[in-house]
Amino acid sequence: MDPRHLAHTLTPEESRRFERDGFFAVEEAIPDSLVQRLRPICDRIDREERERQGKGPEERINHFDFIGRDEIFLELLDWGKTFPKVWGILGWHIQLYHTHMMITPPEPEGRTLAEHGLELGWHQDTGLLNQDLETEPRPRVSLKVAYFLTDTSEEGRGNFYVVPGSHLRNEFPGPDRNARVDGAVAVRVPPGTAVFFDRRLWHSGSANYWREARRVLFYGYSYRWLRPRDDMTVEHYLDRCDPIRKQLLGVSCSGGHGYTSPKPEDVPLRAWLEEHGAAAPMRFEP
Repeated sequence: MDPRHLAHTLTPEESRRFERDGFFAVEEAIPDSLVQRLRPICDRIDREERERQGKGPEERINHFDFIGRDEIFLELLDWGKTFPKVWGILGWHIQLYHTHMMITPPEPEGRTLAEHGLELGWHQDTGLLNQDLETEPRPRVSLKVAYFLTDTSEEGRGNFYVVPGSHLRNEFPGPDRNARVDGAVAVRVPPGTAVFFDRRLWHSGSANYWREARRVLFYGYSYRWLRPRDDMTVEHYLDRCDPIRKQLLGVSCSGGHGYTSPKPEDVPLRAWLEEHGAAAPMRFEP
């Protein structure tokens, strides 16, 4: 891994915001040239999947396990401006456990935000994990990095909505999980922005009243003992991945035991971080 990653480690302010609010954004995380390369590939996958699934062009859709669909997506797996912040939060015992591409087409002509609303659907990530774990608040376990490929700098463009601080409480902070709640904010960001968020954060997509589809790539990172959330069809990449990428893509050199009691060869990221003096997560009080 390139030592230049170390120029983009988690800052104290980012850590404080993540602990306090459950999210933060990094603008210009990926350059416009990469955004422009990614967009047509995402559109191709979207067309193929809508045809395969029989989905109409107006429906919101999630494409899971996109990581294996094109080699360009590997670039973001350990991207220099974002991946250091992932290990800064979770540490070195991590993997990619989930990817999904969310496409939110424009609402049909004639529908307006004022008349039809945001069409929210508040949730926390990771499904039954939120019922199976009994603490208050539940443990973090994972986070996501969301790469925005279209402009959501104004409301009404399929914005990502969050309730800051809600990752520290298990129950939804409102009476209706389809309505806007007190304290909710729209994350308004330009293309090329990466938004980091705790899986426990109550969040939602929203209706898109802009002229073009909202495109977002979500990369989910977790501890290595958590089973992948989708199929993770990445075997065709492994013969040309370096050891750290192999770790992130789920390889265990010592078998099943290596996911909970890893040997050095299971977690090469640890040795790299120790060599560069960056092994410990950076956590600062809110």
